[in-house]
Amino acid sequence: MAKKLYVGGLSYDTTEDSLKEAFAKAGTVESAAIIIDKMSGRSKGFGFVEMSSDEEAQKAIEMWNGKEFEGRSLTVNEARPMEERPRRDFNRGGGSNNRW
Repeated sequence: MAKKLYVGGLSYDTTEDSLKEAFAKAGTVESAAIIIDKMSGRSKGFGFVEMSSDEEAQKAIEMWNGKEFEGRSLTVNEARPMEERPRRDFNRGGGSNNRW
């Protein structure tokens, strides 16, 4: 079963291909994704790598957590499920429900 890892501290120049290539040293990489800011189109400096097994995921954590990659020190750990966040309503300044 595939195991998803959080990878923080990425250089803004890191590509999904270079991330996948680096983590392939620990085993089979199912996928690699860098999170992009919607407004600027730039990397947010973190991403996710999915390894094909728990053993390979653990090896990747040991291999890369706290290590330097493309000039930056990485934080690598098991990804947690995304938490529910309250929906923001940008149409009402100040968050008030008062009508005009």
